[in-house]
Amino acid sequence: MKQYTTTDINAGPKRLSADVLIIGGGIVGTSAALALAKAGRKVVLLERDLCGSRSSGINYGGVRRQGRPVSQLPLAQRAHQIWEGLSDLIGIDGEYVRSGHFKLARSAADMQALEAYAELSKPFGLGIELISGERLRRQCPWLGGAVVGGSLCPDDGQANPRLVSPAFAQAAQRAGVNIIEHCEVREAGYDGTAFSVRAELNTGEGRQSLQVRAAALVNCAGAWAGKLAEAFGEAVPMYSGHPNMAVTEPIPHFLPWSLGVEGGSIYCRQVGRGNVVLGGGRGYAQDERRARSSHDAILALLPQAVELLPALRHVHIIRTWSGVEGYLPDRQPILGPSSTQDGLFHGFGFCGAGFQIGPAAGEVLADLVMHGRSDIPIDAFSIRRFQDSHPVADFNFASEPERKIQ
Repeated sequence: MKQYTTTDINAGPKRLSADVLIIGGGIVGTSAALALAKAGRKVVLLERDLCGSRSSGINYGGVRRQGRPVSQLPLAQRAHQIWEGLSDLIGIDGEYVRSGHFKLARSAADMQALEAYAELSKPFGLGIELISGERLRRQCPWLGGAVVGGSLCPDDGQANPRLVSPAFAQAAQRAGVNIIEHCEVREAGYDGTAFSVRAELNTGEGRQSLQVRAAALVNCAGAWAGKLAEAFGEAVPMYSGHPNMAVTEPIPHFLPWSLGVEGGSIYCRQVGRGNVVLGGGRGYAQDERRARSSHDAILALLPQAVELLPALRHVHIIRTWSGVEGYLPDRQPILGPSSTQDGLFHGFGFCGAGFQIGPAAGEVLADLVMHGRSDIPIDAFSIRRFQDSHPVADFNFASEPERKIQ
């Protein structure tokens, strides 16, 4: 997707300018880029690897509103509208289906928690249905005996992140965004007039220095976004997490809904080809950029899967994977303007649950860049909430040199 040719590379250091520079080519960054480009803004997007290849591409693929904190539901509802028009927006359906999302209860206490959430979320119109007792056994004969009930959100669904996330980048590029992949940010700062970023482009034949100046900077760098925030005096207590994922061989269709469990531990869905995608537990880091599924976590996941879904008892696992996701202690994202620098905006830390709300988060960032406000309430996601526990220096970026991104 990168737009440089061999002639460009041999011409020496490149200097670009833009109205908006976005760092990070996941679903949030590319959604923001797409919205900004469609509004006529000149946008450059830098991605260290390939767009959609990190957390946006390795996640479970659940497109759910149910179970989110109430503070996220306005954002999730906006995203729900965007997903409805996905094909028109990005040019493919991304295997998106509104299959329904069913959250299982394995005890009376679990069922009470689901009932409480259904009541709490009523003002947002999720349409949750509570299912238990005889109706559960009649409607869900494929469930194991450990399940006592559940909560169905019939219009939630699932999609293929390996298709959807890169397609947002391709749509943004068609709209005029200059997307540069394999391009790692080294320094970023504000000189009193504009943001200035120095990056290093890996051409496959060598490395090329790239300088980008822009009036606005949007930080969507995923699990590595904390480093960029810290360069502008906004340290956040972010850490990496590694999902533990597996997929089975294709089997006859039996599972109508995407499944989760109250209290976590396992989630699964069956795709159109018949494969069942499973997740639960944690993988492990190989290094800062790479992670693998855990053998022990997979072995712990399989008995739970069979207990919930006896049809999986003799099914083969054909692939496992993991990746690197960014987490914050309160499991809420950072979404909104910088607290230290005008023109800087953050959208990161989606804690393994950013796939569904990603397109709406991107549109919120675009609104903030263009209008300085958003109709979606985002105060709960402000980066300021971490300032008391993680004090930072009061930098004056008009006079300070550029900050190095380690």
